[in-house]
Amino acid sequence: MNEGVARAFDAVKIGIVSVSDRASSGVYADKGLPALKDWLTRALLNPITFEERLIPDEKDGISTTLIGLVDAGCALVLTTGGTGPALRDVTPEATLAVAHKEMPGFGEQMRQISLRFVPTAILSRQCAVIRDKSLILNLPGQPKAIAETLEGLKSDTGEQLVPGVFAAIPYCVDLIGGPYIETRPEVCKVFRPKSALRPA
Repeated sequence: MNEGVARAFDAVKIGIVSVSDRASSGVYADKGLPALKDWLTRALLNPITFEERLIPDEKDGISTTLIGLVDAGCALVLTTGGTGPALRDVTPEATLAVAHKEMPGFGEQMRQISLRFVPTAILSRQCAVIRDKSLILNLPGQPKAIAETLEGLKSDTGEQLVPGVFAAIPYCVDLIGGPYIETRPEVCKVFRPKSALRPA
């Protein structure tokens, strides 16, 4: 996209957080942040500024990171990792601790998508919350699952079989006073009521 076209869209700042003890300590390369950046760059028409964080599974540290990203002006904060039932998995608790409002529908839909692939999707504890004018969303830890839950499931012909959660994110961000997020419909078609659509 050339610069002249990009100026037609609102700039958006997005926080992306990978929560992993081993990746943050250098035991292996983190795959969460690259997966998030790849999908968002493919899906969004807006010019994006990313605020990236790679942190260990520590509740207070996660909460502090989320608050810092919200305070830095991130309209959307996406986390990956730390949402299972293991003792070290505390991302949902850290997220709920900074919430002003809980948005349970996001977690419900992510589990429905993942259940099409593995019965252990019911062990996932992803959640979403609003803090100030920011939406914070916990995503799965695997790059493939990140894309599936954001984008949804499509047939071989490209027909949407199950909506991904990102279809609802731009309108949610509208409602809490954030930038107008627009997507490439071939990647993810956003839903807004007609009254909320911005003229082309």
